[in-house]
Amino acid sequence: MSALGNIIKKEMKELLTPATILPIVFVAIIFGSMGNVIGGLEEESQEVPVIGFIDVDNSNLSSIVTSILNDYADVVFNSSNINDKQEGLETIEREDGAVLFIIPQNFTVNIRNETPSEIEIYWIMKGAGITDAISSGAVEQLIYTINTNISRELIQENATVNATLALNPTVRNETTYFKGKEMPGLSPGAIVGMLSSQSMLIPIVMMMIIIMAGNMVISSMALEKENKTLETLLTLPVKRTSIVTGKIVASAIIGLLLSIIYMIGMSYYFQGFGMSGEANLADYGLVLTSQDLVLIGISLFITLIAALSLCMLLGTFAKNYKSAQTLTVPISMLAMVPMFITMFVDFDTLPLALKTLLFAIPFSHPMMAPRALLFNDYLLVIGGIIYVAIFAIVTISIVVWVFKTDRLLTGSIKKKRNNNLKGKLFSMRRFR
Repeated sequence: MSALGNIIKKEMKELLTPATILPIVFVAIIFGSMGNVIGGLEEESQEVPVIGFIDVDNSNLSSIVTSILNDYADVVFNSSNINDKQEGLETIEREDGAVLFIIPQNFTVNIRNETPSEIEIYWIMKGAGITDAISSGAVEQLIYTINTNISRELIQENATVNATLALNPTVRNETTYFKGKEMPGLSPGAIVGMLSSQSMLIPIVMMMIIIMAGNMVISSMALEKENKTLETLLTLPVKRTSIVTGKIVASAIIGLLLSIIYMIGMSYYFQGFGMSGEANLADYGLVLTSQDLVLIGISLFITLIAALSLCMLLGTFAKNYKSAQTLTVPISMLAMVPMFITMFVDFDTLPLALKTLLFAIPFSHPMMAPRALLFNDYLLVIGGIIYVAIFAIVTISIVVWVFKTDRLLTGSIKKKRNNNLKGKLFSMRRFR
């Protein structure tokens, strides 16, 4: 029994090291922050929407619409003058609202003449993440309630009313304002769907490449230690900088090849599900130019270099292949966290603390780049490239420093110094 206990203690000492615990604690903090954000979004979804309306018709059926809006929403602007539209939009945006309704003239007359009447809806969209469309869901419920009540009114007045009109008494004429662009005919949900299909490819591919290439680098370092080939490599008359650079460049080339294969496969995957959305986005000027593609490529390459250098730094802590498997966990988590954040939440709508955290994770920048470039946010992309380049240079410098020491062979710089000291004392005694 004591032998079993000793083996358990030995294995726990090998696995529970600062190199494995600290990254996981860091990832746990990230997930905790994400949980707070998601909890805040849930509370936001339960709040009444902030809206405004302009009732130009001022008649029986339009009063049903305004009554529902007053009862089930927080109305921050109301008017009966169509010329107040711009003032209404500015008020909605200032009050952090979601939508401005305009009930046009002859709204009731058209419905009485058995013609579905139009409601103009002007959306104020803040972010393009999936969760950013939550507020539009509450507005959709308002529209459903409006149609239901108008239908009830028509049936009570006339039991033989046209069934098609009773089911759909109104039609929507939607326009969305988002990041300085006016998009007629689109709702926030449609825009989120199109942008998600455009910006989903890079995050997924980036996550897969970081996980696979990072696992290869860390495992390679561990196997070289275990097979003693690293000792032979370090004794050769080659600069340590060349060794580190060679390992990173070779891994980066393989990673780029893998990324090309993944991007081709994933693009066909999305096309098969009809998720390209390219034609619709192009209609509103949302296309990636050749300059944008170059910036995305630079961001991808520099981030891959930064990821591999970080993996190589972690690989120096691996004693053998078994311990290397635990070191791949923090890299995998750091790749998955920004992927999910960028897919579900827009960077512009995040709290400042989470913005800072997301910006600090180097893997997040190529994931955010496509959506940012669609709206000409070059500052975020170029700033991210500069930050990741600095991160990569610093990490590579640390790796080179570790390679110049004998930590890779002895497992401790301090231990090596003690061995050198013992050797000098032995030599002094021998000469005496």
